Amino acid sequence: MIDVQGCYQKKLISAEKAVQLIKSDDHLVSALAAAEPRELLSNLHTVADKVSNVVISTCLPMLDYEYFTNNLYKDNFLMEGWFYTPTMRKAHAQGSVSFIPNHLHFAGTKRLANRKTNVFIGTASRMDKHGYLSLSLSATYEKEMIENADLVILEVNPHYPRTFGDTIVHISEIDYLVEVNYPVPEFPVAIPTQLDQIIGKQIAELVEDGSTIQLGIGGIPNAVSAELMNKRDLGIHTEMFTDGMVDLYEAGVITNQKKTLMPGKMIATFALGTRKLYDFIDDNPAVQILKGSYVNDPYVIAQNNKMVSINTTLELDLTGQVCSESLGHRQFSGTGGQADTAIGAQMSPGGKSIIALYSTASVKVPGTEQRKTISKIVPRLTPGAVVSLSRNDVDFIVTEYGVAALRGTSVRERVSKLIAIAHPDFRDELQEEADKLMIW
Repeated sequence: MIDVQGCYQKKLISAEKAVQLIKSDDHLVSALAAAEPRELLSNLHTVADKVSNVVISTCLPMLDYEYFTNNLYKDNFLMEGWFYTPTMRKAHAQGSVSFIPNHLHFAGTKRLANRKTNVFIGTASRMDKHGYLSLSLSATYEKEMIENADLVILEVNPHYPRTFGDTIVHISEIDYLVEVNYPVPEFPVAIPTQLDQIIGKQIAELVEDGSTIQLGIGGIPNAVSAELMNKRDLGIHTEMFTDGMVDLYEAGVITNQKKTLMPGKMIATFALGTRKLYDFIDDNPAVQILKGSYVNDPYVIAQNNKMVSINTTLELDLTGQVCSESLGHRQFSGTGGQADTAIGAQMSPGGKSIIALYSTASVKVPGTEQRKTISKIVPRLTPGAVVSLSRNDVDFIVTEYGVAALRGTSVRERVSKLIAIAHPDFRDELQEEADKLMIW
């Protein structure tokens, strides 16, 4: 039998020494969001004098690390991200960040098809007596990377929750361990605005008892969670596990008993939220953190009867094209799992896909300090806008002015339905443009 404690001790190394193992031209992959290894990434720039052309694939970094924010290191490190954050948007302008177009369920496998993973770095909870560690907060692409990487380095943190599913790895699969002791990064719960509450109520009315739901994070999803408190026997099959789901479970709304795929289990591919969420998933066998290639596969999602996917968007045109990730040609966030879950939900017996947005946005007038209000429902998408969800894959669209059911509708019908839920100040203008452009 392997001496797991002895093996563990032999693999311990400092963060400073760990980053010294990275070489020029390496492809390094970091775990997602709160699962990222803070100490390793904070020390990465210290080897800039020894390396060049190191590519770091990452998703939702929680901190602003020197290696990609400091322009001094742009020739040493290039971040390539699956999903942009505000800091990544700024760093993009200096040429140190590039976007990886993807659907989440293909993120890991397609990246591996593109390039070899030389080094994987991530986090884990403490090792158990059998020699197993848990990758804790994400299995989105982490397990595939570990299985394919030349070198695997994990930060072991006693504050990280131990989760079950595809997060479990054995000490023999890990090359080096760095012991750390920082708190788990938290993502605060957004307080829903009045508009969020109006939209949330309309969405909740579309969710039937016994449905399995997918929710994101932010004001609108949090408003939806609050409005679902009067529902019964909901289940969870979601990309991201959130605080709102904990609240629904504790209120007895989520029972997972009506699920047709893995009944009794709450399924996610990563978790992000507050300490309350992390405490809930810690050592909880009812929560399964599974590979993104499984959780977000539309054909897997579709095995949940009455699956309801709830997502938000930035801009929508009158034919139903959904742009959720860019402002014109400028990358703003990412596709993530929006298309995965929207398509999967519509293939589900009794399933629904819901896309929510505010009817307007306030934007800065170029060259001035003034701002103006624009419609987020537009005749044509802004030039360069990325179509995150094609018009062939839309179902329900919700704004504060109502619900547009677009499944199976013609373009003429869509124009009428979408103008009806646009802000009243823009409805005449939208109709005039639709007529001028012959959008019918």
